[in-house]
Amino acid sequence: MHSPTTNVDNGDVHVGGKETESDRLLHPQTLPSSSSDDDEADVAFESREKIVIFDVESPDSAAGDSATRPFSWRKLWLFTGPGFLMSIAFLDPGNLEGDLQAGAIAGYSLLWLLMWATAMGLLIQMLSARIGVATGRHLAELCREEYPTWARYVLWSMAELALIGADIQEVIGSAIAIQILSRGVLPLWAGVVITASDCFMFLFLENYGVRKLEAVFAILIATMAMSFAWMFSETKPSGRELLIGILLPRLSSKTIRQAVGVVGCVIMPHNVFLHSALVQSRKVDPNKKGRVQEALNYYMIESTVALFVSFMINLFVTTVFAKGFYGTEQANNIGLVNAGQYLEEKFGGGLLPILYIWGIGLLAAGQSSTITGTYAGQFIMGGFLNLRLKKWLRALITRSCAIVPTMIVAIVFNTSEASLDVLNEWLNVLQSIQIPFALLPLLTLVGKEEIMGAFKIGPILERLAWTVAALVIIINGYLLFDFFVSEVKGFLFESAVFVGTAAYVAFIIYLISHCNSSSSVPSSWFSIELPKRISVSES
Repeated sequence: MHSPTTNVDNGDVHVGGKETESDRLLHPQTLPSSSSDDDEADVAFESREKIVIFDVESPDSAAGDSATRPFSWRKLWLFTGPGFLMSIAFLDPGNLEGDLQAGAIAGYSLLWLLMWATAMGLLIQMLSARIGVATGRHLAELCREEYPTWARYVLWSMAELALIGADIQEVIGSAIAIQILSRGVLPLWAGVVITASDCFMFLFLENYGVRKLEAVFAILIATMAMSFAWMFSETKPSGRELLIGILLPRLSSKTIRQAVGVVGCVIMPHNVFLHSALVQSRKVDPNKKGRVQEALNYYMIESTVALFVSFMINLFVTTVFAKGFYGTEQANNIGLVNAGQYLEEKFGGGLLPILYIWGIGLLAAGQSSTITGTYAGQFIMGGFLNLRLKKWLRALITRSCAIVPTMIVAIVFNTSEASLDVLNEWLNVLQSIQIPFALLPLLTLVGKEEIMGAFKIGPILERLAWTVAALVIIINGYLLFDFFVSEVKGFLFESAVFVGTAAYVAFIIYLISHCNSSSSVPSSWFSIELPKRISVSES
């Protein structure tokens, strides 16, 4: 039991080491930052919105600035939240469609790839969290300062396109779920309108603090987990085949496209920007190495647990469809639109019809991912453009950018299942194109000592991160090549694609050369010595 002490932290005095719940959630202390003042530049979270992390175990410790404290379950609870919001991108309707198609066409054989793809996603997301905690700024803000104006606007445009593409899939997924649960009474466009209203729920919840918003997401994730776990227990997939699928890597020419889809769904461009901002919802002074390292340790634990939960949910969906449709005639025709109908025909009704359980899980996935999309859109727009807009106005602008094209899509493509499947393929291509524009800036910045200071990644982690990034980009490049070879027809269309591809490759080369000039790519990968910038951050 601690004796009464006086804890002074950034000018605030707490007697006896005791604080009220309101102090913990809405504490008035300010956070030193290397970025501009709140009144001069856009920030992810205002100081009053951040959750304060207190040293309950040793409030009078003098080693607070440099030492890392012992593990605390209470602190882990206070840090829990951002990782679960980040994990929702691994569970959006686009990912669920990739899961069900992988299960129906490839059976259990790609489960090992799903596991390792999730691990690769964890690595990328932890680098995103690292840059947010260590600098006190998020990725979009840092890109604004790192790149020239023309490159910054190109990166912003690409991030917005990726976000719109993801949001269309998420909103359509929610609308399909609403159509299922309403027994077809509500058309697709009506579901889009209902889903669009989540923007106002999001704004309402934000007024009550970050923890309330995180609690809603926890409920939605739990709803997904229970729905798909119930489907798993009801359909009883083979436990032996499941273990073999996880432990024994297998890949055939017939399943290569599904394999590419599994890996391609892991890295969502807007999610890389999102996580670097979400971690700033906790007050961590980037000038105190011990506090930064402590935060990174807790975020690593929290994100690992969150992505393990997302892996299990994806595994449930994949194995259910592997059990029901692998090797059948329906396998190649199944998609998000008709999945519920096929499940009902295969497994029947009962007390809790599997069709409605699927609809509930899909609705939770769609609603949660659309709200995080709105969140990501605020950070991307505010960070790249340094806009000082009211949150409700910025959320409204972000929501409109996605809802307007989604409504057009719902009306135009509501004619048949095949047309929606074609649209989904094009949206997957759109997001695959954007992946280098999130990964390359992230790896450039996280490897710069003048930005990261003591938390610049080491050479081993740097090589591993670049290897993962190269693998993801190459795999998505294969997906793009395969898609364009099969879909692009006609001289004018081919010419337009050729010009666009040339500009696309040129910009990627520019980003890589910018990495090289910043010495962010491991020098051993090149045969010539690259000039290093002089660091002035320590002066």
